[in-house]
Amino acid sequence: MSSDSHRPQAGSQQAGPHPAGSHHLEAHHEAAGDPSRRECAHDQRLRLSVLQLLHENSRRSPETIADMLGVPHEVVARLIRQLEEEKVILRYSAVINWDKVDANRVTAVIDVRVTPQREFGFDAIAERIYRFPEVRSVSLVSGTYDLQVVVEGRNLKQVAQFVSEKLSTIEHVTATTTHFLLKTYKADGVIFDDQEGDQRLVVTP
Repeated sequence: MSSDSHRPQAGSQQAGPHPAGSHHLEAHHEAAGDPSRRECAHDQRLRLSVLQLLHENSRRSPETIADMLGVPHEVVARLIRQLEEEKVILRYSAVINWDKVDANRVTAVIDVRVTPQREFGFDAIAERIYRFPEVRSVSLVSGTYDLQVVVEGRNLKQVAQFVSEKLSTIEHVTATTTHFLLKTYKADGVIFDDQEGDQRLVVTP
């Protein structure tokens, strides 16, 4: 057999080991990138943890949250300021059981079907709705209806008038279904009438 058969063809690359140190160089780049990725993931977890603790109890101070998470106080204080500036934290509010203090308050959940507008979709109609002072929240939802609107009023009649005179008359609103809330058992993760919890508090020394 001719010795030419063992020669590599012109223009072909001969299989062989990578240049010395190439594996080490690639591993070095990967290792160098890992700390930044880990730091970014840690920062994201910290943001979510702080937001969750504030959502559960907005009266928690930055110092308390920092102690709970085991991080420096100034880190949490700086992060909260940043979240406020970014409009991630919009405001701090309390969960109130209005049934115990205000009998003249009615809440209704209204399902709204609309015809989306060209170039604006549902946004323009949703904006018209949430500008009303009676409206507490507006959400785009899937299913038979398009928007879910939460409204508060002094009585059933006031809410009914809002639906018939203001909401239903908006252009592109084609149908509404109103559900009056009769009793709230739990909201924002808070149980309103936690008898079991009350009993535990009684027997706890």
